[in-house]
Amino acid sequence: MQEAYVSVDIEADGPIPGRFSMLSLGAVAFQADGKEIGFFSANLNPLVGAGQDSETMNWWSENKEAWNICQKGARPAKEVMQEFADWLQWLQELDYAPAFVGYPVTFDFMFVYWYLMAFVGYSAFSFSGIDIKTLAMVLLKKDFRKIGKRTMPHRWFSKRLNHKHVAVDDAREQGEMFIRMLKESRT
Repeated sequence: MQEAYVSVDIEADGPIPGRFSMLSLGAVAFQADGKEIGFFSANLNPLVGAGQDSETMNWWSENKEAWNICQKGARPAKEVMQEFADWLQWLQELDYAPAFVGYPVTFDFMFVYWYLMAFVGYSAFSFSGIDIKTLAMVLLKKDFRKIGKRTMPHRWFSKRLNHKHVAVDDAREQGEMFIRMLKESRT
């Protein structure tokens, strides 16, 4: 099996899963050469009994267009996560081993893993993911805290996409950035 680098981005109404909800899930799978294999996109209903973080909701009030997009067609989390697990299974049937890629991986992975375990019972990603910021730290030979999108070379960024907090678009953007970094790391 070759790896499929599954760039994932989520939108949420708070900082942790369970107490707060994942509102949107976007994932784009890439081969190492940058060819897009496929994508997944869905909006989720908030968890029953979960709250909304006031600081996060203040941020959403300043990003109303993105908020409206992540509300459209929202469906039950169990339904969405089963479809996502099925999509990951489809990748495996194509002979790809899915590797989770995120920026920051800890935030997105935390939500996706929690939701997969809560609603599907397993994770095709196992317990790990690739952090784009950590890869940048290694490539740039800088301390982790000195790495951010402002300190990364422009050659890594997509020229056609803008980070607008629409999960699937942001997943594609960061996936393309990861592929550029991966190729550079292998030259």
